[in-house]
Amino acid sequence: MRRLMLPFALAALAFPALAQDRSPALRQNLVDLAYVLGESHALRQACAGIEDQYWRTRMINMVAAEKPDEALDRRLKESFNTGFASRQSEFQACTPASRRAEMAAANHGQDISNRLAKVMIKTEREAPPTIFELNAAGETTAPSAR
Repeated sequence: MRRLMLPFALAALAFPALAQDRSPALRQNLVDLAYVLGESHALRQACAGIEDQYWRTRMINMVAAEKPDEALDRRLKESFNTGFASRQSEFQACTPASRRAEMAAANHGQDISNRLAKVMIKTEREAPPTIFELNAAGETTAPSAR
């Protein structure tokens, strides 16, 4: 289970772009991830106790990294709280069913994280400008002969 959670946790922190720069679809992926983080927080607390703040801390870190505008910030927090309330009301105690739900949430979070990662990899791997493009922009000059 920890192997599934690692990419999920990393995705919440790994993207340095600001949320305002995200397309509506990517913003929705962030909202969906916030919901899964809320679910995960409630499910983990059912077994580890209310003192456990593991997934809530990941949510706080995701919001801090994204620097969302006011509207997205509100959507992210509402989504997290909705996911939390949904699972908290369903699972008040640690049971085999709550463990299965925790695994399902981890799988769902991993799917969302993979979608976000694919977009980020494409964005970060854009071809660098050619020397001709740089020269045309006046950003570099040809090396001088000595």
